[in-house]
Amino acid sequence: MKSRLFLLSVLLSLFTFSVVSGQSGKKFVKAGNTFLASKKYEDAIAQFTNAITAEPTNASYYYMRGNAYELAGKLNEARADLEKAIVFEAKNIASLISLGRVCNKLGSYEDALSSLNRAKALDKLNKELYPEKVISLLGLGLYDQALRASDTALIIKETAVNLYYRGKVYVKLNNYPLAQKEFEKAIAKDKKFADARLELADLFIRNNKQKEALEQINNVLTADPRNAFAYIVRSKIYKANLDYPNAINDVSKTILIDSENSEYYMIRGTYYQEFNQHLNAIADFSRYITLKPDDPDGYFARAKSYQEMMNYEKAIEDYNKITVLSEFDARARKMLKEAQDRLYELNRENAAPEINIASPSVNADGVMEIRGNASSVTISGSIKEKSRIQEMTINGNKVLVGEKKNDVSEFIATVDIRDVNKITISASDEYNNQKTLEFSLVRTEINPPKISIVAPYSSDDGQIYLDNNAPRLAIEGKIADESRIKSIFIEGVTAGYAVNELNPTFTATIDIMNKNKITVVAEDIYGNVQETEFRLNREGAMLSASNPMGKTWVVFIENSKYTSFAPLDGPVKDINLMIRALSNYQIHKFVHKKDLTKAEMERFFSIELRDLIKSNQVKSLLIWYAGHGKFINDVGYWIPVDARRDDEFTYFNLNTLRASMETYINYLTHTLVVTDACESGPSFYQAMRSEIKQRSCDDYTATQMKSAQVFSSAGYELAVDDSQFTRTFANTLANNPKSCIPIEEVVVNVTKAVSGNNQQKPKFGKITGLRDEDGTFFFIAK
Repeated sequence: MKSRLFLLSVLLSLFTFSVVSGQSGKKFVKAGNTFLASKKYEDAIAQFTNAITAEPTNASYYYMRGNAYELAGKLNEARADLEKAIVFEAKNIASLISLGRVCNKLGSYEDALSSLNRAKALDKLNKELYPEKVISLLGLGLYDQALRASDTALIIKETAVNLYYRGKVYVKLNNYPLAQKEFEKAIAKDKKFADARLELADLFIRNNKQKEALEQINNVLTADPRNAFAYIVRSKIYKANLDYPNAINDVSKTILIDSENSEYYMIRGTYYQEFNQHLNAIADFSRYITLKPDDPDGYFARAKSYQEMMNYEKAIEDYNKITVLSEFDARARKMLKEAQDRLYELNRENAAPEINIASPSVNADGVMEIRGNASSVTISGSIKEKSRIQEMTINGNKVLVGEKKNDVSEFIATVDIRDVNKITISASDEYNNQKTLEFSLVRTEINPPKISIVAPYSSDDGQIYLDNNAPRLAIEGKIADESRIKSIFIEGVTAGYAVNELNPTFTATIDIMNKNKITVVAEDIYGNVQETEFRLNREGAMLSASNPMGKTWVVFIENSKYTSFAPLDGPVKDINLMIRALSNYQIHKFVHKKDLTKAEMERFFSIELRDLIKSNQVKSLLIWYAGHGKFINDVGYWIPVDARRDDEFTYFNLNTLRASMETYINYLTHTLVVTDACESGPSFYQAMRSEIKQRSCDDYTATQMKSAQVFSSAGYELAVDDSQFTRTFANTLANNPKSCIPIEEVVVNVTKAVSGNNQQKPKFGKITGLRDEDGTFFFIAK
C-alpha cells in the first residue's frame, strides 16, 4: 500500500511541477510523466534529462528526475538531483520532503531531518512531512521526539500509515500495549496493510501469543505469498518453539524472493548456528560478508562458528579483520587474543621440523656434489612442519621460507661456497623444536656433453636431411660425456635413453611441422649443459597437400536455453548464418553442440574433441561459441545452460578451455577461437602489440607456421539476440571474391562495423600459453 501511495504522490507532484515548467522542456516532461505512469523509469529519466539539457536551471526538472531515480532504486542519483532542485528553488516544499524521504532510505537520518525541518518551517501542516520525520527520528534513536511527530501527523490526518508509525514508536519505547492498539487501529482502517499486521504479529511473538501472531502472518501471506518480511516474522515463531528446520525453511523462502538482502543471510546463518549446523552457518555468514564487507557483525558471527568447529586459524582471520574494520573494538581484540592463545596451546608439539633437499642432489653418504668451478650453489627444498617456522639458516645465514601449504614450506637460497667444504642447514619451529643437517661438498667435472644425430642422416655442418614432409620425425642420436646424463630434450620433448649408462644412445619422435631447425639440450648429473642446433634440409621432400590449411574442422557451441540466465534466440540464428557463410569454403566437418551443461563442456573440450582431432588428423580448428559470457576478477567465463547467476563455480572457466587445448595442440597447426559472448572479455588472450598486417595464403610462413588465435566480441554486458559481430563476420566471408581470406581481414571488417555501431571494440590476439609461430588462420574457398 505504501509503495502505491508513494507512486501516486510522486506523479501528482510531477504534474504540478510540469504545469509551471518552461516551454522548451515541456514536451520532454510530458513524455517523462507518461513513462513514469507506466513504470518505465529509465525511459522517464532519459526524458527528464533532455528537459534539463534544454533548461539547465529549471528546479522542477531536477525534482522530476530525482523522483524518477528514486522509483528506479538509484537513491544516490535521486539525492543529487533533489539537492540540485533545492539549490535553484530553496523553498520548494515538495523537493525538501522528497530529499528527506530519499535520505531516510539511504540511512542518512540527520540529513533527512534537516531537510524535513526546513519543509516544516514553510508548511507546518503538510501531511506528507510528519511520517518521514518519524522515520528520521526513529533512525536517530530520538523516540520521544518521534512520538510527538507522530501525534502531529495524526492531528493533521488520521491515516493507517500514521497510526502504523506511532505504533512503531511505541515499540521503540517498550510500550507494547499502546503499540498493539495503534497497529490494530491501522489494520481497522486498512485491512490489507501488511506492514501493520506483521508488526502486530511481532508484538504477539514477544508476548508469547503465537497463535495470534500466526493468524496475522497467514493473513498477509494469503494476500501476498511473496511477502519476505512475513516469512521472517513467522520464522521467529518456529525458532521460539525450537523448530529450527521450519524456521530455516521460512528464511530460505525470503532469500528466494530477494537474494541480495544481506540481513536474510545473517538471520538464517544465526539459526543454523543455534541448530549446530556450523558449515551452513559459515556459508550464510560468508554471503553476508560478501554483500556487506565492511560490517564487523558478519565476521563476529562467522568467527563464532569457526571456533565451535575448533578451526581457530579461520576464527583468528575473522577477528583480525574486525580489528581492521573497527580499530577500537575491545571485544574483538579480546576474542582475538583468546583464540590465538588457545590455538597456540592446542598446536603445541615436540616434533622437530623435517628438512628435505630437492636440489642439488645429496647421496646416501650425505655428500652434496657441485660443479668444480662454482663459487656459489643454489639450494632448494622444503620443510615439513605443523607449527610455524621460527627460523631457518644455511651456514649461519637466515633464509626466507615460503608460505606453508599442507604443512610444507618451500625454500630456495643461493649460498657462497668459496673456501667452504660443508653445508649446514638448521630449522626451528615456534616451540623451539630444532633440526640440523650437515652435508659435505664434493666438486665435480665441468665439461658439457657432446651431441650427435645418427638418424636421419646429418652432415658435419649440422644439417639433417629429410626425405618427406611428415609432420613428425623419429630421431636417434648419441651423447658423449664423462658423467652420467641427467636429461635430454629435443624441442622440449624428453628423449628416451638408458639413465645409468655412460655415453648413452637416445631416441625421440618430435613435431617438426613449420620448423626449419631443431634444438637438442643435454645436461649431465653435475649441471653441465650443452645446447646444439640442427638445421632441417627439406630439398628432397615432397609437398602433398593441395589445401595449405590441411584438414579443417569447425566446432560450434550454441547455448541458448538457459535456466537461470535470460534465454537467447540469437545463437541459433547466428550459427545458421555462419554455416551458410562457411559453405563456400573448404571445411571438412562441422561439429555442432547445443545447450551444454558445465560438465558436458568440460568433457567435450578435454576428452571428446581431443580424441576427434587425434584420430582424424585435423590440422586447422575453429571453435565458435555463441551464448552468454562473464568476466569476473580478470577471468573470462562461458556460461553453461545449467549455470546459476550467483555461483561463479558453475560457469565454464576459459582457463579450463586453454588447459584442455594444450593436450591436443600438438596435432594442430592452426587454432582459432571465436567467442561471440559479451562479458567474456580478453580472458585468455594476449593483445596484438602492433597493427594488424595483411596476410597471403601464398605465404609459406602464414600457412605452415603454427597459430593460436582468439577473436572476441568483448564488452561487459550479457549477450543479446541481434549480433552485429556475427552478422559482419558472415557477410565478410560470403562477399569475399578471392580464393582465400585471412582472419585478419575479417577482424578489420568486424571491428569497423561494431565500433561504428557504438559498441565496444572487439578483441583479437594470441591465446596465452599456446604455441604461436606467427602463422594465421585462412578460410580457403572451394
